[in-house]
Parts: sequence; C-alpha cells; structure tokens
Amino acid sequence: MMDLIMLKQQKNYLKTDYHNPVMLKECLDGLNINPKGHYVDVTFGGGGHSRAILDLLDEDGRLYAFDRDNDAKRNIIEDSRFVFIDDNYSALNDNLRLYREFEIDGILADLGISSFQIDTPERGFSTRFDAPLDLRMNKKQVLSAKEIINQFEKEDLKRIFKSYGELTNASLIAKKIIDQRALTPVDTTFQLKDLLMPLAPKNQENKFFAMVFQALRIEVNDELGSLKKMLEQSADLLKPNGRLVVMSYHSLEDRLVKNFMKYGNFEAQPMKDFYGNLLSPLEMITRKPVEASSEEQNENPRSRSAKLRIAVKK
Repeated sequence: MMDLIMLKQQKNYLKTDYHNPVMLKECLDGLNINPKGHYVDVTFGGGGHSRAILDLLDEDGRLYAFDRDNDAKRNIIEDSRFVFIDDNYSALNDNLRLYREFEIDGILADLGISSFQIDTPERGFSTRFDAPLDLRMNKKQVLSAKEIINQFEKEDLKRIFKSYGELTNASLIAKKIIDQRALTPVDTTFQLKDLLMPLAPKNQENKFFAMVFQALRIEVNDELGSLKKMLEQSADLLKPNGRLVVMSYHSLEDRLVKNFMKYGNFEAQPMKDFYGNLLSPLEMITRKPVEASSEEQNENPRSRSAKLRIAVKK
C-alpha cells in the first residue's frame, strides 16, 4: 500500500495551479482505504486528495466530494465513481441521504482556504492585494467582510477579533473601525490595513493582519459552526472502524477537532458510563497531531501550519 501511494503522489495532476494537496500520503494512510469502500472528501477544492482516493478505489468504490466555492467546480472529476455536491459540509448528512448513503468508510477534511482562493485578488483572502473586502467561500451568500466592517456593532466587532483572531487589542480595533466608518466606508483590504496599521505590533505586522483577516473570514463563513456540525454528523455516518481524517491550520479549528475526537464534545468534558469508560463515539489514533515533513514544508509553505488528526469509529 505504501509503495502504491508514493507512486500515485508522483502524478502531475496532484499539483495544480488551484491547490497543492497537503500531507497527501499521510491523509491516505489515515483513511486506510478499502478499495470497495465509500468515502467523503468534504473539502474538494483542487481535487488533489480526491483524485488520489479514487486511484485506490476499485469499480465498486464511491467518493463524494463537497465544496461551496463555485470556482471548485472547474476541478470536477469525470468518473462514474465520483459525485460532486455543491454545498457546505455542514449539510453532510442531508446530502448523503439523497444518495442513500447511511454508513461511510472514511471522511477527509482539509480545512482552511485553498491556494487558488488566496492568490485570486478579487476574493479578498490575501492581504497582499488591494481588493474589495469579501472573504466569502460561497460567492452567492450576501454577508461579506465589507458588511461586517461597515455595519456590525462595536461589541460584535470586538467579539470577532477577540474570539476568532485571538487579538489582545480587539476593543481598540473595533473602536478604530467604528470611528473611521462614521467618516467614510472601509471597503477594501488596503483601506482596512492602513486604518489598523497604528495598532499592529512592531515587527509583527504580517502576523497581526493575518489574525485580523482570519477573524473576519471565520465570521463571514461561519467556519467554526460549520466545522462543529460536520464533526457531529461524521461520528454518526461512519461505520464501525471507519476513519475520520481532519487537517486544520489554526488553533481554533485544531482545538475543536481534538476535543471532539477525544471526548465526543467540544468542551473537553469527559463523559463516562457506569463502569468509568469514556463515552465518545471515536477513538483517537494520533495522540499528537501529524505535521508535514521538513521537505514538504520547504516545497509548500502552506503546509507549515497544518496539523493532521485521525480517529476511528468505535
């Protein structure tokens, strides 16, 4: 199996201008692919992970892939074993039931944003470009970062930057935005950066703005709420011995994943039965998160923050 996976990794289609799949081999190992199994890639993106999974399935295997970003449709795979679902993975259960799928062998989630989204200026995901404040994964939804910055109340802005950006000066950030928009709207990435630059710690400007935009992106797309719903549904959908493989890129996601895999809840509260056995539908395989090799980190900088966790259904 190991040699086969390494061979598949060498195929050029696994690296595209849309996205370079992170920890491909580790994800496939974590899924422990059954050639006849039915699997779900809840974050299709560029399709790199999905193509690799399909390579390990026989004619009876099936792969369902979710993505709410319309641009991901350009990567749809023409294969009778593949089904693309244009929806948020928070609706995992409802969509799979339409295909009469009630038990799944494995679920893969590569959280965060794709290289394509980051490198497309008009999407507003990168602070490198001057672009409209957008940050929507699904461009059909109404709420964007622009509405948040120009319409949300001060306490809501403070909550967003404190909870989702873990910024210690969230109150000052909120006040700065409120004062400025009373004079003129804040509509672009560079306008927001120029406004908040005086609040950025010296020599840590890039990290500061990464946290600011992370906070806005999480709020715009309800990323943590969607993640919780997906994890809860995954535990119900997986067969006994089915695998849940999740790759996260910041501590807020990773904490939710870790707590759910270990305790079956997001508050890290151990629930035990009469005999003292932990009541959790999953058992963690990775006691510590798997990280990309130094070679992969050098080749693909995005992989440096990735943390991979794997659990099996009891």
